[in-house]
Amino acid sequence: MKAIIIAAGKGKRLKHYSENLPKCLLPVGDKSILEWQIETLKSFDIREISIVKGYQADKINFPGFRYYLNERYEFNNILNSLMCAKAEVCGEVLISYSDILYGRRVVERLLASPHDIAVVTDVDWKEQYVGRVDHPLSEAETVLLGEGDRLLEIGKRMRRKAEANGEFIGMIKLSARGAETFTRCYEQARERFWGKPFVAADTFENAYLTDMLQFLIDEGETLYGVPIEGGWREIDTVADYEKACRDLGAQPALFEGRS
Repeated sequence: MKAIIIAAGKGKRLKHYSENLPKCLLPVGDKSILEWQIETLKSFDIREISIVKGYQADKINFPGFRYYLNERYEFNNILNSLMCAKAEVCGEVLISYSDILYGRRVVERLLASPHDIAVVTDVDWKEQYVGRVDHPLSEAETVLLGEGDRLLEIGKRMRRKAEANGEFIGMIKLSARGAETFTRCYEQARERFWGKPFVAADTFENAYLTDMLQFLIDEGETLYGVPIEGGWREIDTVADYEKACRDLGAQPALFEGRS
């Protein structure tokens, strides 16, 4: 198992906190967000880690990792940042956003999934949006899981948003077959939709990872959710960051979630 961390964006909603640092390098407790992620991944012996850089790329320079540069990070989005590391989307691979904090239990459940394309889904998602003014519930990357945790719909603009029963946390796992399917369908979509609307994105260039996952579903591929009950935190706004700093300082096991 290897990992790809997508860390190209600036994090505009973090305002002054991300003026001089990529948001993945913001300290929470005694480590940066990225260092928390790396520590957790290494605890599962996931040591082959690739990081996609963009904004202030020179500041992300931990030794021992592979780096890929998204030179157009200001003009595209998460999906195309990920595919700057296309060479790594093969074999068994865990893919993660860089602005999330999570405990070992999240990774443990994901690695236990037998499915080719497994998508971590928080089924206690609404609790995190209580009082979260700068990132309202309407902007969540929501998920609709069906029988057997089959993924039926995903994205910020789901057609059945009112039926959503989970939130995508920004982490997936691909088997070797899943990685082959993902890259093949990405290339097909890129050829068909470059410069055009793609799923919920105004253009393919601005697509989220969730747009690609929904495209796979629409093309007849079978994806599955990996349900968790909390145990993670997104750092998207000033309020998110300041609350995480306060909470982690008071409760070191905050991100472990429930059994």
